[in-house]
Amino acid sequence: MRVALICQDKPGALQTRLDNRSAHLAHIETSGIVEMAGPFLDAEGKMTGSLIVLSVETMAEAEAWAAADPYAKAGLFSSVSLTEWKKVIG
Repeated sequence: MRVALICQDKPGALQTRLDNRSAHLAHIETSGIVEMAGPFLDAEGKMTGSLIVLSVETMAEAEAWAAADPYAKAGLFSSVSLTEWKKVIG
């Protein structure tokens, strides 16, 4: 199953994101379950959140991945949503 992980950063937390970015990217690379990922951007092009599509067997696996994300551990997000997602095009 695919799960969309949608996270919005806390206001003013760009430095937290930057400080933890390399660990977050390593988490993505080593896990082997991330199908696609990228940041949300504001009007100035600054990162404000994340969209990550996970390929997992269960929602619990997606929840565990999200909880282990260095961004989550650093307290970056104001909101986190995990929703099963069906790819139709692309």
